[in-house]
Amino acid sequence: MKLAIAALLVGSAAAFAPTASFGVHNSALNMATEAATEKAFAKLPATVKPGVVTGQALVDLLDAAKEQGYAIPGVNIVGSNSINACMEAAAKYGGPIMVTFSKGGGQFIAGKSLNNDADQASIAGTIAGARHVHEVAKLYGVPVVLHTDHCQKAWLPWIDGLLAASEEHYAKEGFPLFSSHMLDLSEEPLEENIAICKSYLEKFAKIGILLEFELGVTGGEEDGVDNSDVDSSRLYTQPEEVYYAYEQLSQVPNGAFTCAASFGNVHGVYAPGNVDLQPIILYNSQKYIQEKIGSDDDKPMKFVFHGGSGSSVEDIQYAIGAGVIKMNIDTDTQWAFWDGVRAYEAKYRDYLQGQIGNPEGAEKPNKKYYDPRMMLRAGEETMAARLCKAAEDLKCTNVLN
Repeated sequence: MKLAIAALLVGSAAAFAPTASFGVHNSALNMATEAATEKAFAKLPATVKPGVVTGQALVDLLDAAKEQGYAIPGVNIVGSNSINACMEAAAKYGGPIMVTFSKGGGQFIAGKSLNNDADQASIAGTIAGARHVHEVAKLYGVPVVLHTDHCQKAWLPWIDGLLAASEEHYAKEGFPLFSSHMLDLSEEPLEENIAICKSYLEKFAKIGILLEFELGVTGGEEDGVDNSDVDSSRLYTQPEEVYYAYEQLSQVPNGAFTCAASFGNVHGVYAPGNVDLQPIILYNSQKYIQEKIGSDDDKPMKFVFHGGSGSSVEDIQYAIGAGVIKMNIDTDTQWAFWDGVRAYEAKYRDYLQGQIGNPEGAEKPNKKYYDPRMMLRAGEETMAARLCKAAEDLKCTNVLN
């Protein structure tokens, strides 16, 4: 069982008011305003449209998830096949999806043979993947959040490169290339963690990018981040830490942010009994912040659930009750994709032993069986099916109309 939580705290309704800093054209703003008045989805705010969701539309989408009691699947991808499987699944289950790029995933998209000493391959590949999503997302008819996953301190140049691309995109189009970025500085002292996050949020807020940050440590290993041997006490965030981050980041004008508050979460799938989850921490944090700020909202924080693969439905839905509006999934979807490829090979094994010759005849060609698109499509289908099951667990089915 694995869970890692990111608490998602969203700013005010004006969180993403466009600024003149990046040269937004008035025509783009007027078009956006007119479009926002026409509802695309009966159960979502008018700002939320099919395609990539950023700025105020993202805030509104996450608010709707909290109010209606569901969480959005946040899925790590490694190429167009897994990206498309995410959006295919969302179209089938009738809800939004978060397409999540890791630094390693971005590098893989660019090409593993490329030099990545200065993160240039990770930056280029992540940008290329994001542009693919922008081009095709509307065709799937669902809201898509473009997100990046764990970025530790040494990897900040990767985020810097992506931020530069979003700033350029914002100047031309009036919205950023990416919806949100996660900074995972949980290995640093709390004050340093939040100070760095605050400095990035000040940049993000100018162009409508949401910040997700982490408090506490997510155990296990994922995509180059190895916390397998971390002290168990660091797996559990205290409400006072969550409030400190909330208080500091709330000082950023127009800032929208999320906080990953760990409650025993671990990346990967483990045998029952090996992971001790304490989601009560989320409830305690909500109550603590509510009392501190004097809010009428009993869920002032929006949490996201990291390390969701292998988690029980009971744990997942209990966490949603505490304000979780997104759950990360990687290990389970990796297995699902592989399982589709494995099953395809097993079914057509006798047709995959040579270019010519199969059970139908010694001279029969096998091209249509070993065409890479065949096995990749099999992987897409099983990954999409697994995400539809995840959406059911997250209560994220039929939430658009």
